[in-house]
Amino acid sequence: MNHFLFGIYPYIALGVGIMGTIARYERDPFTWKSSSSQLLRRRQLVIGSVLFHVGVLVIFFGHLVGLLTPIWVFDMLGVSHGAKQILAVVAGGIAGVMALIGGGMLFHRRWTDPRIRRNSSFWDIAILGLLLAQLVLGLLTIFVSLQHLDGGEMVRFMAWAQGIFTFDPAASDYVADVALIFKLHIFLGLTIILVFPFTRLVHMISAPIRYLWRPGYQVVRSRRQEPLADRSARQGK
Repeated sequence: MNHFLFGIYPYIALGVGIMGTIARYERDPFTWKSSSSQLLRRRQLVIGSVLFHVGVLVIFFGHLVGLLTPIWVFDMLGVSHGAKQILAVVAGGIAGVMALIGGGMLFHRRWTDPRIRRNSSFWDIAILGLLLAQLVLGLLTIFVSLQHLDGGEMVRFMAWAQGIFTFDPAASDYVADVALIFKLHIFLGLTIILVFPFTRLVHMISAPIRYLWRPGYQVVRSRRQEPLADRSARQGK
């Protein structure tokens, strides 16, 4: 089971995540949006959205750099495993709390407001719930990480993540004996990647690159409200 969850399931999640995202972009481009509910109710949105997005972006890039950067790069830069562990705990803890508070505000807003909830799909609410659960698990891992400030546990996760991308058949062995909370955190993270193409999260990889070479200028005209009397006279003619 350990080999399946951490040696095979990562490829299933990454495969579905990548191919599903490409297929959605090609087949249903008009569904590629964040589906903002700002017009329905602005309250809680700005503060919650800023806290959530800033926190999640810091966590995402922190995991990306921390897990996929070769260990020898940190050794060459003179960054010890213990220092990297402390940095991950402090920065990840602050960003995680920010994201959890902001996400909680967004979830409360989407779940309790009747208008927003009627205009929300199943995945709009489900993916936010999964992200909140992942943030809670991530914050709980800090308490275990504080018991391993030598950075040994961090090295094991780096070896696992890099082993997945280098097709190391023994990658799952690196995390076989880690605490259960870490395994739950990894599994839920992979599951979020798995369902990524079917949710509004796809908008996070969008960038208006085509605007750099679009032909001409975009002309926007305001629609002037015509007086009722003038409109009636014109229609009568």
